[in-house]
Amino acid sequence: MAMEVTQVLLNAQSIDGTVRKQAEESLRQFQEQNLPGFLVSLSGELASDDKPVDSRKLAGLILKNALDAKDENRKRELVHRWLSLDPAVKTQVKSCLLQTLSSLAADARSTATQVIAKIAGIELPQKQWPELIGSLLSNIHQVPSHVKQATLETLGYLCEEVSPQVVDQDQVNKILTAVVQGMNASEGNNDVRLASTRALYNALGFAQANFSNDMERDYIMRVVCEATMSPEPRIRQASFECLVSIAAMYYEKLAPYIQDIYNITAKAIRGDDEPVALQAIEFWSTICDEETDILEDYVGESSGDSDIPCFYFIKQALPALIPLLLETLLKQEEDQDLDEGAWNIAMAGGTCLGLVARTVGDDIVPLVMPFIEENITKPDWRQREAASYAFGSILEGPSPDKLAPLVNHALPFMLSALVKDPSNHVKDTTAWTLGRMFEFLHNSIVGTPIINEGNCQQIITVLLQSMKDVPNVAEKACGALYFLAQGYEDVGPTSPITPFFQEIVQSLLAVTHREDATESRLRTSAYETLNEVVRCSTDETAPLVLQLVTVIMMELHKCLEAQNLSSDEREKQSELIGLLCGCLQVIIQKLGSSEPTKYVFLQYADQIMGLFYRVFACRNATAHEEAMLAIGALAYAIGADFAKYMPEFYRFLEMDLQNFEDYQVCAVTVGVVGDLCRALEDKILPYCDGIMTQLLKNLSSDNLHRSVKPPLFSCIGDIALAIGENFNKYLMYAMNTLQLASELYAHTSGFDDEMTEYINSLRNGILEAYSGIFQGFKNSSKTQLLIPYAPHILQFLDSIYMEKDMDEVVMKTAIGVLGDLADTLGSNAGSLIQQSLSSKEFLDECLTSEDHLIKESAEWAKLAINRAISV
Repeated sequence: MAMEVTQVLLNAQSIDGTVRKQAEESLRQFQEQNLPGFLVSLSGELASDDKPVDSRKLAGLILKNALDAKDENRKRELVHRWLSLDPAVKTQVKSCLLQTLSSLAADARSTATQVIAKIAGIELPQKQWPELIGSLLSNIHQVPSHVKQATLETLGYLCEEVSPQVVDQDQVNKILTAVVQGMNASEGNNDVRLASTRALYNALGFAQANFSNDMERDYIMRVVCEATMSPEPRIRQASFECLVSIAAMYYEKLAPYIQDIYNITAKAIRGDDEPVALQAIEFWSTICDEETDILEDYVGESSGDSDIPCFYFIKQALPALIPLLLETLLKQEEDQDLDEGAWNIAMAGGTCLGLVARTVGDDIVPLVMPFIEENITKPDWRQREAASYAFGSILEGPSPDKLAPLVNHALPFMLSALVKDPSNHVKDTTAWTLGRMFEFLHNSIVGTPIINEGNCQQIITVLLQSMKDVPNVAEKACGALYFLAQGYEDVGPTSPITPFFQEIVQSLLAVTHREDATESRLRTSAYETLNEVVRCSTDETAPLVLQLVTVIMMELHKCLEAQNLSSDEREKQSELIGLLCGCLQVIIQKLGSSEPTKYVFLQYADQIMGLFYRVFACRNATAHEEAMLAIGALAYAIGADFAKYMPEFYRFLEMDLQNFEDYQVCAVTVGVVGDLCRALEDKILPYCDGIMTQLLKNLSSDNLHRSVKPPLFSCIGDIALAIGENFNKYLMYAMNTLQLASELYAHTSGFDDEMTEYINSLRNGILEAYSGIFQGFKNSSKTQLLIPYAPHILQFLDSIYMEKDMDEVVMKTAIGVLGDLADTLGSNAGSLIQQSLSSKEFLDECLTSEDHLIKESAEWAKLAINRAISV
């Protein structure tokens, strides 16, 4: 077989479908029947310079896919499979890969660099292949530059694949030395310099010790800054990418270099190629992010002490930085409004300006206003658009008091421009700026409100008129209306937009029917705005919201009836079904929240459920998700009477609980089970065997996306709370699952922030399950069944308290569980709680918490514990 693999690989790329399928099948069989032979053949193919480049490239790609996969479970399998191979086979594959680094074929080299890094990612953490880094470093001194380039590329990928803990400091130093030397201007080969610069980008996470050493840091920074001046644009871009990464990782070390960095970024922003200029702007955006985080921590911590000092680089750079960013706003592209993914210098500059405003607040306003005043009426559309964009960009950050007079002054002008400006670019940005005014200043101002009885009608008239404009302008006008409505949430019995409610709703529905509604997200935006207008409406408009029910039901019915659609039309149809279900959900929540409207609305419940059943017949994840959420809202509104729908609905519920493919659907369905528990209480009992079996099955599955696990735990608590002592039949299985999980997630040491956050969400789910079970059994004759589980739960609370990495949510749930334990088990829990290692300390800490919800839970828990102890 090893002889024929070349031809099979070439056939697998044939344009003839039959030849291609046959070749793919042969490769699959070879892999299944003789994996070691398969991997050795592929690595031999990749390494052999007398084979065709196409077969070598595919051989490398298949090798890479045999080691790595996007799906976590598949990846674990592949890693295990590689580690269990005969060491001789692995050695042979690895030696072919290292040999490929000196191949003359660039594609083959490039593929080999990635495969070597994948193997390193598997083996280095297992203390295998210890000689790899040494042999790569010895390659660096090879004469042919293509070998040097491939080796540096490999080192870069290797740093991306393995964590810094795996490589010892001596090797890190050698890697960094090789990489930084390769970046030096004295390196004559641009490919080598580029590979080195990209490798440094990946290796920065390893350089903590080196950045703490003044001399080494100075050397690295000098080489990076010099590389931003390279004649080769790709090297300049890659070196600015390094600077962006350094800003994020080593902010506190930047002070000595910031003036030089300002000079080189300013030069790039003003005159370099767009990809380079974009990275230079990104550097300042990153500094804004870092300083905002530090200042937020500083304000958030009661001690007023952040881990990292703020150097106020942005504040100091303002007089020079603001003019630089304002210049970028004048570099718009003709078609930027229409291209959804567009990103150019003007957009990047405006985004950075917005981040600067959030970082420095009021200080930015006097520096930007002259630019706006000078350009807002200029004949060139670019100047008018830039002025409007600058205004919109600085509306988040400065205080309402500082902005209100300016906004009040500008509002009439902006409304007029939205209707009359001849340029679509200007109208698009003006509508966006109005949206930002309403989002950040409407209802947040104590003094003069920006919207009043005098201008409310004009604002609404202009926005409704603009919703008939071209799709991108109409979409932004919908967005502005969204924030206008949101600002009137909770204003009491009457709202200034109530008189216009019907007209607004009709205009939004008209937008959803436009021929071009699928462009620029227009239809989605119109439905989102309609939902917000309904959500923030007052009781006065309830009769109109009721009328809307039949309109939306009719639309949904029409959608479900549509026949013979092309796949593209079907895709759009499914999206529309999702939007309509989402709209019904908001209407159900609105009308279900007050008795009189709920009573009238419920006459439609049968028809609505009938429509949702038909939605489940469509194979579309988003539509399922939205219909599920709407049914959850309906169950909550109807309460115990929802039981009559359960026999038919249960089929769909079970189907979506098993939907591991579309895990978001599964997660939403788990949430709906919680809604059903609250609505039906013990009437959910007939369905609990099926639901509990599926929940426990899901929790033990390795194939379910990890994000679904926390709500699965909480859901067990919802069921226990709904059915009380009837939960007894599931108690042993549920408690075993919870006990295993709590042992697994008691500790987070060694994990990164993201993983710690995820573990906290799992802990919270587990604690919510315990809480539901204890509250469900309270006052029943079977509370003694819970006694054996109490010591373990207390041990779990002890360990997560000792870890000191609980977030506020977990803290509140955990102190609640301590209270539930005492409340339900009484004297049986009293002595156990007294013996627990940290309960008293934990309780005291929660009693003095600044978070009033934690404090409230702790006060209740203290009462329950005192009662349990004094019995």
